[in-house]
Amino acid sequence: MHLQQSQSAGPGVTEDVVKPPRQFVEQSSSLPFGQELSLSSISGPTYLTAQALVQQVAYALSDKIFTYSLESFDLDVAVKLWASQKEKNAFGYETGVSSMETRTGAGSIALGYMFSKDFDLTKRHIPQAIIASSSTLNHLRPALDQLSLLYSVANPLIAHIAAVDYTATSSTGLVTDYVSSLTIADDLGLGLVSSASAFEVQHMSLFATLLSSVVPTIHTYDGITVGRETTRIVDVLDQAGLYNNYQAILKATSGPEKKHSDNEGRLVRLLTAFNDELGTDYELFEYYGHESPESVLVVFGTVEASLAAQVATALAKDGDNLGVINVRVYRPFVEEAFIQALPKSTQTVAVLGQVKDEAAVFDNAVYSQLYSDVLAAVQFSPDHSSTAVTDIKYSREQVWTPSNILDVFQQVYGEHTQSEEVRSYVDILDSSTVRQYSFWNVDESPAANAPVVLGKLLSSDSSSNVLLRTGFDNLVQGGAVRTDIRNSNYTIEAPYSVEQADVTFVGEEKLLKEFDVLNNVKANGSLIIKLPGVKDEDLEKRLSPTLRKDIFTKGVDVFVLDPTLSAQVSEDLSLETYLTQLAFLKVARDDLLSSSLEKLAAINGSSETFKNLTIDLETSLRQVEVPESWSTTEPEIEHVLLPTDINTNSFSVFDRIEPEPPTLLKSWIVAAKGLAFKEAYGTKTALRPDLGIKTTVAYVKEHRRLTPLTYDRNIFHIEFDLTGSNLTYAIGEALGIHAENDKAEVEEFIKWYGLNPDEIVEVPSREDPNVLENRTVYQSLIQNVDIFGRPPKRFYEALSAFADDENEKRNLLTLAGPEGATEFKRRAEVDTITYADILLEFPSAHPSFHDIVRIVNPMKRREYSIASSQHVTPNSVSLLIVTVNWVDPKGRDRFGQATRYLNGLRVGAPVTVSVKPSVMKLPPKTTAPIIMAGLGTGLAPFRAFVQERAYQKQQGHEIGDVLLYMGSRHQREEYLYGEEWEAYQDAGVITLLGRAFSRDQPQKIYIQDRMRQTLSDIRKAYLRDEGSFYLCGPTWPVPDVTAVLQEAVEMEHAEKHGKGGKKVDSRREIETLKEAQRYVLEVY
Repeated sequence: MHLQQSQSAGPGVTEDVVKPPRQFVEQSSSLPFGQELSLSSISGPTYLTAQALVQQVAYALSDKIFTYSLESFDLDVAVKLWASQKEKNAFGYETGVSSMETRTGAGSIALGYMFSKDFDLTKRHIPQAIIASSSTLNHLRPALDQLSLLYSVANPLIAHIAAVDYTATSSTGLVTDYVSSLTIADDLGLGLVSSASAFEVQHMSLFATLLSSVVPTIHTYDGITVGRETTRIVDVLDQAGLYNNYQAILKATSGPEKKHSDNEGRLVRLLTAFNDELGTDYELFEYYGHESPESVLVVFGTVEASLAAQVATALAKDGDNLGVINVRVYRPFVEEAFIQALPKSTQTVAVLGQVKDEAAVFDNAVYSQLYSDVLAAVQFSPDHSSTAVTDIKYSREQVWTPSNILDVFQQVYGEHTQSEEVRSYVDILDSSTVRQYSFWNVDESPAANAPVVLGKLLSSDSSSNVLLRTGFDNLVQGGAVRTDIRNSNYTIEAPYSVEQADVTFVGEEKLLKEFDVLNNVKANGSLIIKLPGVKDEDLEKRLSPTLRKDIFTKGVDVFVLDPTLSAQVSEDLSLETYLTQLAFLKVARDDLLSSSLEKLAAINGSSETFKNLTIDLETSLRQVEVPESWSTTEPEIEHVLLPTDINTNSFSVFDRIEPEPPTLLKSWIVAAKGLAFKEAYGTKTALRPDLGIKTTVAYVKEHRRLTPLTYDRNIFHIEFDLTGSNLTYAIGEALGIHAENDKAEVEEFIKWYGLNPDEIVEVPSREDPNVLENRTVYQSLIQNVDIFGRPPKRFYEALSAFADDENEKRNLLTLAGPEGATEFKRRAEVDTITYADILLEFPSAHPSFHDIVRIVNPMKRREYSIASSQHVTPNSVSLLIVTVNWVDPKGRDRFGQATRYLNGLRVGAPVTVSVKPSVMKLPPKTTAPIIMAGLGTGLAPFRAFVQERAYQKQQGHEIGDVLLYMGSRHQREEYLYGEEWEAYQDAGVITLLGRAFSRDQPQKIYIQDRMRQTLSDIRKAYLRDEGSFYLCGPTWPVPDVTAVLQEAVEMEHAEKHGKGGKKVDSRREIETLKEAQRYVLEVY
């Protein structure tokens, strides 16, 4: 690690000068603990990343390195540093490092270098290296194709490929890509070697470099997690050790009798010499598991190989007859070595093969690359002629954990497992000897680097091993970061996120609403939450009911870290990271709190700072009591299913530097010129040109209230005429309503703010910010600017820049900061303050209109599930709407902007609309049953479903059972479309109508109660006849409704297998149904 050295200030300075705290700056996530790494420091037991070791081998044993790395990937950050320091390689001169662009023609310069007239032929035996990600391989393909044809007169070429690519079509962002390496190696006849862990990546980099003397070789390894994890590696070779082993192995395999054979034979001899020289026992294909397995899984890839081997070993200890073969060298594929590794007892071979995407997973015509080789080897083996070979495909987006590797084993082996119950979890780590910690934060937090510092601190104990991994999700809260630390007395190989954390730290309250953090906390573990200014009596309001219940159920100790109670942090927010480090040690490792202050100060901060903050810690960190009332939640409380981990879509923090688009006020003359001289000014006429989606105009055909006028909820049916619009929609899709602000309120705002409604404002198009559009101030406030919406914190901060009054400026900044969190929440959730309210409240902050357009959010369309089938009503579309209205503490009537707009429309009024796809789709077969559960306006898509099934029946198609469960408060007031449902039931379209009116009787009856009463009908339609289940409405009934479906699964399984049969994991069965699109939720 590179530390900032204190410089002498000369003899005239006294020793009591206060030194500024030492800053800990992470250079790159591909470096150990993010710190710069000298080439000479790589030796013996030390902390490294796999990516750093790959660069060491490439730099030491190459003449020149051609790197193809995106700036944020940092695949070459170390070799560029060593080249700038003029470090010499193992051959005695400086390795050339050239940073290249990933584009068409990539690799041409490397090819030209090797075959140029000026090339030093005395270096022809020295390898040339490429460092790149798998996304570069397709661009390198033409150059590699040429090289393979000329390889007998070329330098050895080794390509170290980090298996990582970026895909914009997936929410995961970054994907682990082995498909590119497998395909190009097979097509061009290249060698392909894989590393199964960071502990062997240096050896495999060396072995692949040696193999490049035989054939152009790719060395691939996981580029998202394992490649960047910091871990302790014991037997690291320094540069001299690499060179000595390299030369010795080449010499042992360079005799004339050893050169003249096929590539497979040379590969086998090379690996034998490699093992002899290093004292290792690597195999081309390595088997793990039971001595006499019935089924064997074949895997390729870093995380796949590591986890599959560990899970297979754990299952085999329990007596399960299974195993796994890790393909270390895919090309050349030595079939004899594979058959030798495959136990003779094997009856089934399953290949876990990666394919490009989900479409390929479900395409029966597509097979994984690995499957073809394994199938050929097994079929031509006399010992395994009757062995079955299957292909289990997975996409590049798949993130592997022990649990889903276990799922693969259960999919393959099924009834072969010896366990009495179906496992849902396997722990490959001994949680009693491995301490696990998890940190969640936003990347702009002053304490974002605290876990890396703590990992560095724990690594200073030479008797322990630390594994540190960090991931960035830049699509959540402007940039979220998760860091995991594992600490034990032995080597840790765990290439997956912490699932059983002893201590979890959450540095931003909002993340608790984005992720199910408690899912990864160990029972009886500890949770530290940073909550500035929160009192104990307010804590319950800040934590969701689900979170509170999980805390109580798991017996988690809760600690609150309040930095505002530290006088020092209040004065200097940058000190928060030091306070966070101390708070973690206090909870997780109290034994280190006092003894490690000097070690911490050597990494960051100063001894004086930590001593003072240790005193503040007594008031800043407190444990809170978990009351028994947290153990229960009200049934009507919404239960939101949150992701349990971040999507790693970046290797660095989010870059927040964004150019501001111009927004200018102009006179009407400018707009008139644009309309008069369209070609010269590039003017286009469009419907709502500010919207980046296809829109059309529909006209209100019917507006009918469904609830009585005396009822407190206004639920209405609204139908739009589509004649001449060419708008089409599918069953289950949603209609986007591009609502407008209330004209009277806009006119009132324009008047008191002093605006000219006819003035022209130039705003950027939402589709292309480089295209500017002219609109009047009045148009903008009606259709564009969400002036009556709820402002976020950043608006207060932006508005403060315009405040002339110092008190108003200070108040605005307070509301935008952590100290104003409670007041901001009250304003947003209780007072429902709007942008216009704030402009009225702070009159000295009076931005011009072009600034208002810039700092106020644009209006968004609101989507509503379509309540009609276009087969039944070809020229119209229907919606079911409930108006949103309330009275604020000042007695003012408040309304939901879109529902107020829709409710005010009269027959014949034009509306701008668009169509949005949805997950709510009918099964492909008309005979497949459908079970629908709708609450309130959640019935909308099911009206479309039933209309479509009635149409199908009318057309002569056989239709499956239709089960409709509906829920509302009272039948008399909220029996929405009741007459239609009964008519469809009489016509034989609806098979079962389950009505739950919760407040029509003393005991409340909910939709799940009606489902449970008809469980036999659900079992038949859903499970026996392979129907699909749909739920639409609020989220709160999801757990209860799902529990009913799980009961149906368990009862059906028990009836088939009897009481003595194996238990079924009903939760996983529901997950399987979800993946098959037979369990569909559209909740809000």
